[in-house]
Amino acid sequence: MESNKLDELWHRYEAFKNRGLKLDMSRGKPEKAQLDLSLPMLESDYNFISEDGIDVRNYGDTTGIPEAKRLFGELLGIPANQVIVGGNSSINLIHDALTRALICGPMEGDTPWARIPRVKFICPVPGYDWHFHMCETLGIQMLPVQLGASGPDMEEVERLALDPEVKGFICNPMYSNPSGITYSDQTVDRLAAMKTAAPDFRIIWDNAYCVHHLYENDRDSLKNIYEACAACGNADRVLMFASTSKITFAGGGISAMGASPANIARHTALLTYQLVCYDKLNQLRHTRFLPDRAAVEAHMAKHAQIIRPKFEYVLEVLDSELSGIGSWSRPKGGYFICYYAPDGCARRIVELCREAGVTLTPAGSPYPGGFDPKDSTIRIAPTLPPLSELKLVMELFPLAVKIAAAEKYK
Repeated sequence: MESNKLDELWHRYEAFKNRGLKLDMSRGKPEKAQLDLSLPMLESDYNFISEDGIDVRNYGDTTGIPEAKRLFGELLGIPANQVIVGGNSSINLIHDALTRALICGPMEGDTPWARIPRVKFICPVPGYDWHFHMCETLGIQMLPVQLGASGPDMEEVERLALDPEVKGFICNPMYSNPSGITYSDQTVDRLAAMKTAAPDFRIIWDNAYCVHHLYENDRDSLKNIYEACAACGNADRVLMFASTSKITFAGGGISAMGASPANIARHTALLTYQLVCYDKLNQLRHTRFLPDRAAVEAHMAKHAQIIRPKFEYVLEVLDSELSGIGSWSRPKGGYFICYYAPDGCARRIVELCREAGVTLTPAGSPYPGGFDPKDSTIRIAPTLPPLSELKLVMELFPLAVKIAAAEKYK
């Protein structure tokens, strides 16, 4: 880049920096207007009796009220009696499931994972940073596998699964965080059928964005992995998770795990003395507000109307300002746009944005240990800021990219 053009970029950057802004785009949070969509849920008719006659203010229904099991059964594509409904966080349910496997073994008679020398999990990358932090906290060694347009490199996944220390695979299979990729039918079939050296191998199917479409008539679809596993004789292989965290209230939703009857029986037995019951009052509120998948779909269409313009604006700026400098995803749903910077530039771009008052997700976060071997991937989370603030962010971001690229390749 010519020095006078770089000087111009620095001049624009310093002018932006002097505004003294403090904008945060580090997490994929719903904005206030999205949260307000669910305010009617808080209105009560003071009827607290669930379908099975339980007063939800009291003890009982440890694994969830029937209405909530039925709702999540529809969302996960599994019978309602194969669902455990939890509190506001599917991450909590995943953490609990992994902890039980470590302490007690996935099934009765299985060796607890904590008693073997090493436990390894296959982790598609770029991926969800909380999955990686969770595995790291629990002492699970992570094996990154590159994502492509249809999912992870399945030849590599199948090769790794032949190691008896590889006990699992963890992912966001639909509108993946942060890439926006949805796994193809072929990928789902191969995960369901592949040979694993560990008989207690588990797929952690964190389907967090299963109804989070941006467009009504242009959306991804995801094959039912439980049905695919069952058809291959591997019904116990998958544990499916979802929540309403980005459907109703991010900090006050409900979550669920769906799995085979044997898995549900195992986790129910271990759950019995972990807690008396989850918040059934919240489950009842949710299912009266959103009684079935059709109601959820109608509700999510309102979310899409709020966030779709933000995604479209970010993509418009990337297209107009950064053509030929890196590449980026064009998701049809979910919460993120993934920008792939020129190699060796991601950390510098994030640093330049932070110094000018815009906090992005740390570079490297979509990789285990925060190590992006190409220093390229940046997660853009457009949903939280109002469009007026997002326009400021997207004024700065291309400047930071161009400056970092010029410094790296001058």
